[in-house]
Amino acid sequence: MADPITIRMGGYGPPTTSFSRALKLIGETLERKFGGRVRVKYVWNIMDFGYRAEEILWLVEDGVLTLGYQSSSYLTDRVPELGFVDLPFLFERRDSARAAIDGALGRYLAERIEERVNYRILGCFENGFRHISNRLRPVRVPADLKAMRIRVLPSEVQARTFELLGAVPIRCDLTEAIAGIKAGTLDAQENPFANTVTYGVHKFHRFHTVTNHFYVSRPIFLHRPTFDAWPAELQRAMREAVARAIAFQRELAIEEDRDARAAILAEGCEIAELNADEHAQFRAAVAPLLNEARGTYGNNMFEIVAKT
Repeated sequence: MADPITIRMGGYGPPTTSFSRALKLIGETLERKFGGRVRVKYVWNIMDFGYRAEEILWLVEDGVLTLGYQSSSYLTDRVPELGFVDLPFLFERRDSARAAIDGALGRYLAERIEERVNYRILGCFENGFRHISNRLRPVRVPADLKAMRIRVLPSEVQARTFELLGAVPIRCDLTEAIAGIKAGTLDAQENPFANTVTYGVHKFHRFHTVTNHFYVSRPIFLHRPTFDAWPAELQRAMREAVARAIAFQRELAIEEDRDARAAILAEGCEIAELNADEHAQFRAAVAPLLNEARGTYGNNMFEIVAKT
């Protein structure tokens, strides 16, 4: 009997997150189908082993892990087209964002990633809409962000967004961000509420603002030589298992958002809901970036988004 095919899956959160639970679903689906022909191993949080969150990129690219996920913003330096989905206020609704990522826009970006990185892209988990939290004061208009040191993902588009909003963006990995928030060297951060609670940020930041400024996806990537060497039956089964896991994770993400809001309030924090005028001020502040983006990325991706 041939040795089983070992599949090592990893992430950067505790096993209770929607992402970890989705990985578990993938593994269990494959084990049910193939029995002893596959062996699935999990590393829920690579940060527990001294890695930075961003290092999951090379861990998969070099084949240490078979499958991982990471916010697309971490790849923008190598795949500049991904900067498009970092643009602020690109999507207004969750359903239109999902449709774009699952449709022509997502396929186009997956192809660009595979051209430059040693991955097979099988779809995207939902990181969702992001909001601002800080330790200093309530934020309702861009002027409230003036001079705040805010952690952003490693994306020039995201950094430029917060420059236009008047803050001081600090590009850094999640591990550095958590340390800076605890030490008070970072005043603010931006994340979905679920991430804010998962990493304990709400214990240090009293003020939270529902801005929905970015919608971020987390591509699911596999070590391409490993995946391509698998029997066709296993490749097909992995694609099907990932598709099921994406649907599962996205439903969990909605629950996580609701539970995270409750946890933030239970900690004694404030959550500011912006009115239409306040939200419009944020949009107006970043309008120059959106105008520049048409010259940078062309109209094709904007047209795809407009159709969803």
